[in-house]
Amino acid sequence: MQIRLMTITDYDQVYSLWLNTSGMGLNNLDDSQEGIEKFLKRNPTTCFVAEDEGKIVGVILSGHDGRRGHIYHTAVSEAYRGQGIGQKLVDATLHALAQEGINKASLVVFETNELGNAFWEHRGFGSRTDLVYRDKVIEF
Repeated sequence: MQIRLMTITDYDQVYSLWLNTSGMGLNNLDDSQEGIEKFLKRNPTTCFVAEDEGKIVGVILSGHDGRRGHIYHTAVSEAYRGQGIGQKLVDATLHALAQEGINKASLVVFETNELGNAFWEHRGFGSRTDLVYRDKVIEF
């Protein structure tokens, strides 16, 4: 098993992994092949996959705005959980963000995703109750 940078050629396997990961939220625009390709072009050194004999078994996307990092769509195949793959993906992305001068990263997890919340809490990511998450679809 190796951790390596994600490329757009990994998309089909990564998308399949996301579809088969409980608690994952996807959307048709941002998570389309075109959307992920745009994200990878903007963040070429901070997105990783875990690969075992040619099969993608884990993924983490991250990027930054020059000030703060943000982590998205982290998943490990159910058959490969408990082997430290998620931790290795997190370490790779945090190291990559640090190399780019980023010293703080955030992420969003659905409140009902107990496994995901436990994973991130175990890795030292605290929750904030003083913020309200807001978003808006931009349509013109």
